[in-house]
Amino acid sequence: MIVCLNGQFLPAEEARVSIFDRGFLYGDGLFETLRLYGGRPFRWDQHVARLTAGAQWLRLSLPVPPPLLRAWARELIRRNQATDAVLRLTLTRGVAPPGYSLPDAAPQPCLAMSLHPAPRLSAARPPRWRLVTSSLRLPPGDTLGRFKTCNKLPQILARAEAQAAGADEALLLNTTGEVVEAAASNVFWIHDNVVATPPLASGALAGVTRAVVRELCDELRLPVREQATRPDALRQAAGVFLTVSTWGLIEASALDGQALGRSPLVARLRSAYRAAVARECGKGWPES
Repeated sequence: MIVCLNGQFLPAEEARVSIFDRGFLYGDGLFETLRLYGGRPFRWDQHVARLTAGAQWLRLSLPVPPPLLRAWARELIRRNQATDAVLRLTLTRGVAPPGYSLPDAAPQPCLAMSLHPAPRLSAARPPRWRLVTSSLRLPPGDTLGRFKTCNKLPQILARAEAQAAGADEALLLNTTGEVVEAAASNVFWIHDNVVATPPLASGALAGVTRAVVRELCDELRLPVREQATRPDALRQAAGVFLTVSTWGLIEASALDGQALGRSPLVARLRSAYRAAVARECGKGWPES
C-alpha cells in the first residue's frame, strides 16, 4: 500500500513520523475518514471543511491549500488503484519540544493520508447493530466534541464495553444523562413519523453523514428536529438508526438487550442515501 506523508508518496512500511510529534505525544491533531465509491470520495468538501474548522479551533493550519490536498488524495487513490475503500486524513501539530504549552515557533504540521478496506455492504442484507449503553459520560456543550480530534479515549473505552458485552456499538450519554451519540456514529430515532437526533449542544459530533440525512429528510419531506432525549425514548421509538461515513445508515436492532422498533422510514432513508451516493459519485452502493 502507498501512503501520502506530507506530500510524499511512499510504501506504508517506509512512512515514519517522529516520536516527538505532538499527535503521538498528546493527541494534538485531527482526523477525517471518507468513504470512496468508484474511486471518488463521498462529500469530500464537507469533510475538508470540518477538518479546516477544527484546525482553526486548535490554532493550527493545513500545511497545504485544499486544492492541493485534493490533488494529493486523487494521486493516492490512483497509485493504489482504489475504488471502494476508506480514505483517512490525519493532521497533527508536528514536532515540538515536550510540554502542554504551544511552542513559540509554530512547528510544521504533519499531514498523512492512507487508504483502508471498506466494509462490504449489501442493499439486500443491510447491517443491524446491537447497542449497549456505555458507562462513560461526555460533557455537554464541549466544542471539541464537534470535531474529530485525535483524542478518542472515551469512544475507545466505550467500544471496548460494547465488545465485552457482545454488542456492535456503544451508546454514549452526557453527564446529564441525555443521549449524545454512539462511539463512532451519530444517533437518530423516529417517533410519530418525525426523525429526531440529539443537538450538537449535547456534545455530539457534527457528523457529515448526519448532515446528509437531514438533507435527505428535507428532500423526502420528512419532519426532522434536534431534540434532547434519554435512552428510554429510544426504547419506545418506532425505529433507531446510526449514521457513519464508512457505513452510511445502520439500523439499531437492540439496546441493552431489549429489541428496538423497526420503522419503514429507515429503509426509505437508506435508499435515498444510496441514491445520493450514486448521483455524487457516479456509482451506486457496492454489493457484497
